[in-house]
Amino acid sequence: DRAAEATVIEAKLDKGKGPLATVLVNRGTLKVGDILVVGTHSGRVRAMLDDKGRQVKTALPSAPVEVLGIGGVPMAGDTLAVVESETRAREVAAYRQEKATAKRTTTAPASLENMFSALSAKQAVIDYPVVVKSDVQGSTEAIVNALNKLSNDEIKVKILSSGVGAITESDVTLAASTKAPIIGFNVRPNAKAREIANREKVRFMYYDVIYHLTADVAKEMAGELGPERIENVVGRAEVKDVFPAGKRDKAAGLLVLEGVIRKGLHARLTRDDVIISATTISSLRR
Repeated sequence: DRAAEATVIEAKLDKGKGPLATVLVNRGTLKVGDILVVGTHSGRVRAMLDDKGRQVKTALPSAPVEVLGIGGVPMAGDTLAVVESETRAREVAAYRQEKATAKRTTTAPASLENMFSALSAKQAVIDYPVVVKSDVQGSTEAIVNALNKLSNDEIKVKILSSGVGAITESDVTLAASTKAPIIGFNVRPNAKAREIANREKVRFMYYDVIYHLTADVAKEMAGELGPERIENVVGRAEVKDVFPAGKRDKAAGLLVLEGVIRKGLHARLTRDDVIISATTISSLRR
């Protein structure tokens, strides 16, 4: 019967519901309407869903629930704490945000002595910049950690930005200004981002297996580019309706937006440019 404390297991951005966090209640009872702080974000529990997707009003210790109503996507591993007022929640979140920003921007003061000693020591480390986007927070963290491990004395991976959700215009502009490739893990760019990328000649690298991703980046850093996999998009269509077909299958009513859709083609189903499933088209009907 105390205020709840919970741990974030996974977090993502949902187009309809906004930021969603899957949490595990450690102690206390989490209730709908509770004011909370999680990492650098604050919010109020708008709704909670259990593992079957049903709405629940309270969650007791050891209960896993999906929480709606957080101000942003938290990091996996963050602690969610219930506080007494919105003002307090905002204060804590703002303080943590300041701390995080300060930590990111602290660098050694640039004095002349520092510069000359660096020049004389010939510390010319080449930066390999990348922008990382993935479908869920857990994958983003795993990718960032794996890429950081690839750095050595001569070349260092510099992660310009990493986040959750589709590849957006801001990701593309950032990559374009630094000539960095964009790594998409189970995500694709939205239409506006694709348009800017074509104009600015930004390179996308798509993966669904982390080991392939790290292997390719390591090869690029070593300068021996592996065989390039080129993906030709022949058509795009929008799902307008879904209805049963046969005993267990479902058929999708599509409206072709560009190109062509043919039987036997490999197809990907994306929701808000996050990949949900990859399949082969088995049959088409008018």
